[in-house]
Amino acid sequence: MNRDLTKGSVLKSMLLFSIPMILGDLLQQCYNIVDTLIVGQFLGKNALASVGSSFTLMTFITSIILGLCMGSGALFSIRYGQKDEKGLREDVCASFFFIALITFILTVISYIFLNQLSVFLHVPHEVWGDMKGYLIIIFIGIPAIFLYNYFASYLRAIGNSMIPLIFLAISAILNIILDLFFVIVLKLGVEGAAIATVISQYLSGIGISIYSLIKNIQVRAIMKLQYFHLKRVHKVISFSVLTCIQQSVMNLGILMVQGLVNSFGTVVMAAFAAAVKIDAFAYMPVQDFGNAFSTFIAQNYGAKEKMRIQSGLKSAVCLSMGFCIIISTIVCIFAKDLMTIFIDAKETEIIMEGVKYLKIEGAFYCGIGCLFLLYGLYRALGKPGMSVVLTIFSLGTRVVLAYVLSAIPAIGVTGIWWSVPIGWALADLIGLIYYRCKKKELLSFNI
Repeated sequence: MNRDLTKGSVLKSMLLFSIPMILGDLLQQCYNIVDTLIVGQFLGKNALASVGSSFTLMTFITSIILGLCMGSGALFSIRYGQKDEKGLREDVCASFFFIALITFILTVISYIFLNQLSVFLHVPHEVWGDMKGYLIIIFIGIPAIFLYNYFASYLRAIGNSMIPLIFLAISAILNIILDLFFVIVLKLGVEGAAIATVISQYLSGIGISIYSLIKNIQVRAIMKLQYFHLKRVHKVISFSVLTCIQQSVMNLGILMVQGLVNSFGTVVMAAFAAAVKIDAFAYMPVQDFGNAFSTFIAQNYGAKEKMRIQSGLKSAVCLSMGFCIIISTIVCIFAKDLMTIFIDAKETEIIMEGVKYLKIEGAFYCGIGCLFLLYGLYRALGKPGMSVVLTIFSLGTRVVLAYVLSAIPAIGVTGIWWSVPIGWALADLIGLIYYRCKKKELLSFNI
């Protein structure tokens, strides 16, 4: 199932590799979306607001682990393209223990500062009880998130995007079944939704770990200390930490916006909770395509295939922009119908606020599509620091504008929604200018 992306048709290689990744990440989104849907329909708007705010927080926590895994995955892809078997094993061993340590620290910190979150996120008193109960359980799943994303990143780095999809499909189906059972049958409330998610996460995390150890000799290096070298840890850090910073800065900005949203009350919180799920689900395919594109570029960068890199870049831009135009049209036309999936039709105030959000964000998905390609490109070319720069510009603009515009009475919460596409556009402009100016240096194959 491993795919060598340095050979064959460029367009076909990217498509065949990216489709399982897209389907897999859409299934991963189902973990929290199913929670949101069931909670919103059966437990009411306060419970929906609590799960929605929890989703934003967990996205931030997950982004730290995901960033480390993605950065390591880019390094794995380069080693795979170079046919450097020994280097790949040593990088796998070093990255596994490094990210496992970070995961442990992250889990401990999450519990220590749990009670402070209500203040940081401006969570209303009537929502905090459900949110705290949900988070106490959901934090148990953080190690499972590490296991799945680490081994999925490795498998995708060597061209195997199908196995991560299979494990996610199984766990997503289990999550839906357990959600319905714990929330509706056993009436365990938001805690039941959290239990269902954690069980499903461990199924996919442990399952893909066992598969990877059995099927991939290189992965077994994590059980052999002779493959652990500090110089490799340094290399892993140089790739993964900057990607981690990029991912966490991006989601920290979103978390800060969540706190601002919460200050507008339960109605806006509930609208944002539902709309942001639709938003994330809509552009998730282009985000995953950006990650697949990054693996394609990294393998060819390791193999020093300059022409395939340039050809892949052109094909990726055309595919990504075409998809964004289609999905933007769908979201803008069916915004109200999409909101009623999560919200009872009688909650007209919540639905209308959510529709306003979706029509503003949805019209500019080409902006985020271009940004995901730029993130993937710079990560694959060994320049993850540039991804951090783009994220700072994108999220910095978003956060500043959100607070400034929303403080103007005539604009209010709508200012938060408009700050997002403006941030995307600024980051895109900077990323494209940098590529045009540094193209020769970027393709010098100095790794």
